[in-house]
Amino acid sequence: MIRELAQDLVDLIFDWGYVGIFCLMAVESSFIPFPSEIILIPAGYLASKGDMSLGMIMFSGLGGSMVGAFINYYLALTLGRKILKKYGKYFFIKESALDKMDTFFEKHGHISTFTGRLIPGIRQLISIPAGIARMNLVVFSTYTALGAGIWAFILTMLGYSIGENQELIDTYLKQITIGVLIVLILLGSWYVYYQRSRGVKSE
Repeated sequence: MIRELAQDLVDLIFDWGYVGIFCLMAVESSFIPFPSEIILIPAGYLASKGDMSLGMIMFSGLGGSMVGAFINYYLALTLGRKILKKYGKYFFIKESALDKMDTFFEKHGHISTFTGRLIPGIRQLISIPAGIARMNLVVFSTYTALGAGIWAFILTMLGYSIGENQELIDTYLKQITIGVLIVLILLGSWYVYYQRSRGVKSE
């Protein structure tokens, strides 16, 4: 069933071209859970055959990711905060918790947004707390684009290099995901150490 869905997406992308990649990535990056690998890997495969341009795949994929992220961000900014302020007390979420979230994203929003865009299952969701916390839009956009761009490049090149070999795709995708998570753990550890060392020096 997954293979049939992937083939349908290849056909859809081939028919719609870069507009199809843009729309599907916007859906994937918004509040609708949709795996980006079944969009960009087939697109990379089409690029390896000469049917699409790698540069345009990246451009349309990143553009769609940003649109989806902005949808989540603004929905959380305009509706999420009001809802939490009004009904959060019923879920043990006090307004002071929102203030703490604001402070956290003001200080650490850049690293949280960047790493979140590279973690499966969190990529779509990281825009929501950023919006609720009213994270600076320029900072949010910059680190969202950086994280989404890296992930899009990885998936596109995987499809370009391996093509239709589903078994190799599954194997390499798992290895890449594990590798990315290890790098993020190391990056997070360094960031915590750096923040603590700055705190000690400022005392």
